[in-house]
Amino acid sequence: MKISVPTEIKNNEFRVGLTPGNVQLLVQDGHQLFVQAGAGHGIGIEDELYKNAGATILPTIEDTYDAGEMIIKVKEPQASEIALLRPKHLLYTYLHLAADKALTEGLMKSKSTCIAYETIQELDGTLPLLTPMSEVAGRMATQIGASYLQKDRGGKGVLLGGVPGVKRGKIVILGCGVAGLNAMKMAIGLGAEVVAMDLNLKRLAQLDDLFGAKIKTIFSNPVTIEQEISNADLVIGSVLVPGAKAPRLVTRQMLKIMEKKSVIIDIAVDQGGCIETCRPTTHAEPTFIVDDIIHYCVANMPGAVPHTSTYALNNATLRYARMLASMGVEKAASNSMPLAKGVNILKGDLVYKQVADDLHLPYTSFLS
Repeated sequence: MKISVPTEIKNNEFRVGLTPGNVQLLVQDGHQLFVQAGAGHGIGIEDELYKNAGATILPTIEDTYDAGEMIIKVKEPQASEIALLRPKHLLYTYLHLAADKALTEGLMKSKSTCIAYETIQELDGTLPLLTPMSEVAGRMATQIGASYLQKDRGGKGVLLGGVPGVKRGKIVILGCGVAGLNAMKMAIGLGAEVVAMDLNLKRLAQLDDLFGAKIKTIFSNPVTIEQEISNADLVIGSVLVPGAKAPRLVTRQMLKIMEKKSVIIDIAVDQGGCIETCRPTTHAEPTFIVDDIIHYCVANMPGAVPHTSTYALNNATLRYARMLASMGVEKAASNSMPLAKGVNILKGDLVYKQVADDLHLPYTSFLS
């Protein structure tokens, strides 16, 4: 198969779909690899390294899309990229369609086939291609929140770990999946007061066994959320419903009971967000203020640490990339139920039911 890796064009996105090492493996599998000039420059990977791995370097994004049958990216295609997609294309990347009807309709009109990293799901329910970026985003959320609590960044001037004789800052984490767990680890490391909230009692019990008195576990409902965020310094939203919009857990009304200059970080913003007042922002303009509460809602948080993120992501995506390239979509999906769940659009038809339901678009069954 002819596989192309374009340069990412989303705001401040420096990750790249394939590293030279993974390019070399795909070349050894018998595939042709094309990489857009400069695709890896954001993380210090020069074109020469891709050449040495067996790839052909192409000068423009148009050339790169035209040459490839399979497009391996990191983030969802922007409008100018959707215009380059053709029925021949197999797009393999993060999509997060449930929060973006225009993107979904654009991909459907292209008649391409689109595999979403975030909906590839193992039989045990885990999301192997989302996990590494959730780990990164969770860890980043705590350190970013700590930064924005500084007075010089507009915050209330609280040090999360406190010092002897002074109370510690309080972090409330909504959703205790992979991102929430990693936010928790960083928060505990900083010495903050940590409140973990979730609907899953089994998960709360696991966290209680793991961290003991270092955290407080609270069953999540509107009353307990309101109680806990009322005196929180940092609220991290990390709720995930695979392939679907995130539920709204913190309402606009709840902001009124929060302390002024507190910080909210919504990791779930690329799935619509779990904070009512959140909207997607970029690394260029990451924050905005609502009711005197700082909101950080960057939809590609791991893009700020692209070196770590690229290698972590590539470690996870290569396995399925090799399957798709060697077998094609339908055979690969027939042989792998996890991969079948990653197929969101097949030759222009929307085949992921949750997205169809959320966006009120026509659904076509796949591998039924």
